[in-house]
Formats: sequence, structure tokens, C-alpha cells
Amino acid sequence: MARKKNSKGLKIVVAVALVAAVALAVFACDFYFTWLKRNSVGGAQAVNIYRSTDYAGFLDSLAASGAVTNIKSFKRAANRAGLSETFKPGHYELQGGLNNKQIERVFSHGWQTPVKLMVRPHVRDLGKMAASLSRQLEADSTEIMAAINDREIMESHGFNKATYLGMFIPDTYEVYWTVTPLQLLDRIGKEYNAFWNDSRKAKARAAGLTPEQVMTLASIVIEETKYEPEMPAIAGVYINRLRKGMLLQADPTVKYAVNDPSLRRILNRHLQVDSPYNTYKHPGLPPGPITTPTKAAVDAVLNYQHHNYLYFCADASFNGRHRFAATLSEHMSNARRFHSALDAKK
Repeated sequence: MARKKNSKGLKIVVAVALVAAVALAVFACDFYFTWLKRNSVGGAQAVNIYRSTDYAGFLDSLAASGAVTNIKSFKRAANRAGLSETFKPGHYELQGGLNNKQIERVFSHGWQTPVKLMVRPHVRDLGKMAASLSRQLEADSTEIMAAINDREIMESHGFNKATYLGMFIPDTYEVYWTVTPLQLLDRIGKEYNAFWNDSRKAKARAAGLTPEQVMTLASIVIEETKYEPEMPAIAGVYINRLRKGMLLQADPTVKYAVNDPSLRRILNRHLQVDSPYNTYKHPGLPPGPITTPTKAAVDAVLNYQHHNYLYFCADASFNGRHRFAATLSEHMSNARRFHSALDAKK
């Protein structure tokens, strides 16, 4: 009788152990597939989560990005982790081989991947700059423009409305996609100050210019030519004219004054426009840059070529270069050749 009881008790123990083993196996499988199984693709797949995105939109964006291999598995893990209350906006590029727990932590902690922000050259005004920046960031152009127009912020960086465009030195910067407009302007201001090191400031003083004036002159130089080896010679012409008290008579400033950068020929009616940017009427440099010059153009002004030229004209061969002259008669001869060639091309 005792043996039967012992046999029955053993069966119960074995049954309980089997049930426990099965439950543990189920739990282990669930835990593995929910949290530990690799679920990220890695590579170029990226997801942008806007500040206005709700949790459902976040999951939809993640699924559409293709950054995870099993979106159902991730949703299950995310729901258990309460990600709906903790996910952060941002630009994310997941590494390959992450499990759901690691992916969840990326979004709950806001571990963004920085983006490469391009401050572009040849941008003619602050509105276009705001639009260019907004296309690369979470903030829209209205938000960025509001910060740019904030006079207190502008003056804290040492600029006024006319000179402010010069602070935006073209380059590629690493920033977070969710950077605020104020943070962005602070970063660009720091980059401007870093660019204007002691060496460049000393060269500006030697040329009789402030950094802001150098940026303005560089913006004219780069509108005159895209051929970098010629930039120091053109800068030298303008510095010679400034020192002699001559009008700059820079055609790009007239195009800016009449708001028509496509002009191929400056006519007499264009020269009559009443604008401080019309250097045919007003002496000295215009109030500020007419575009964002490249670093090469800025350094061309700082390292301007010392010569006796006071004039230059586009080469009649249309090779993108110029002919320089020290006298007006020589310049007019060069100009006649160019205009004859232009007429021939109709």
C-alpha cells in the first residue's frame, strides 16, 4: 500500500515538473522572441519621428522604414515596455543586429543619429537660407525664420539684418535633426567665430577691412567668378578701387539691387536703381553680403593679389575667365571685344 502511495506521489511530482518545464520553456521562448532575438536591419534605413507624431504614427513610420525585420515582435516588446509614454522624436538610423530591448532603448532614450547639415553657398537672402535649412531638419522654415528675425539673437552674435547672412559660412556640420532654431543659430555662430581665427582677423586688418566687410566683398567676388584661381586677382581689383575712393561698379550688386540674378547684360536703366546695393551710385561696399560666399572666396579676399589693376571684363572667349586692365582705355577695349562676341552669340 505504501508503494502505491509513493508511486502516485512520484507521478504528481513528475507531472508538476513537466508542467513547470513546459511553462518555463514557453516563457523562455516568449522572452527570447520578444526581447533577445535580433530584429534590426541596419544600414541606410532611417526613420524620422516628428514632434507632432503620436505613438501609432511612430510605429507606422518605423514599419515603413524597413529598419526592423519583424514589426509585430517589436510592437509587442514596445507595448510591454511602455514605449508609448517614453518615445522621443528624432532622426534614427539603427545599427544591424539589435534586439527589441536595444531598439526600444534607442527610442525611449532619444539616442539619435546626427545628420549632416549643409549650409549652402550662393544663398541670396535669409528667407532662402531658412528654407534650405528647414529641408534638412525637423524645424520648419517659419520657426527658423522667426529665430533669424529675432533682433536680440541677431545682435547677440554681433550682426545686423544686412550683415547677418555673412554668419552662415558654407560647410557641412553634424547636428541633431531635432536641433531647435536657437540651438542652430548658436552652433552656426560658433562655427563663424572659429573660422575667424587670429590669422584671418590679422589679414583682414592688414587689408583695412572688418570680418563683416570681408564677407561682403567675398560675396561679390564669388558672384563675379566661380574660377577659384582668379578670385584673389578680382579681390585685388576691388581693394585697389576702395583705397582710391573709386566706385566699385560691381555688376553683381546691381543684379542684387534689381533682384534679378539672371541678368546677362547690365543696362543704363539698371544703373539708375536707387539702392544702397547699387555700387555704381554709392561709394564703398554695400551694407552686407549679396550671397553666401564659400570659404575659398573669403580666403581669396584675405589673400588678395597685389597688382595695379582697376578694371576687369569677361573674356570674349566665354571661358569663364576675365581680362584685367590698369587703365580705362584698355578696359574699354576689352569690353568692346566681349560685347561684340556677346552680340554675335545673340
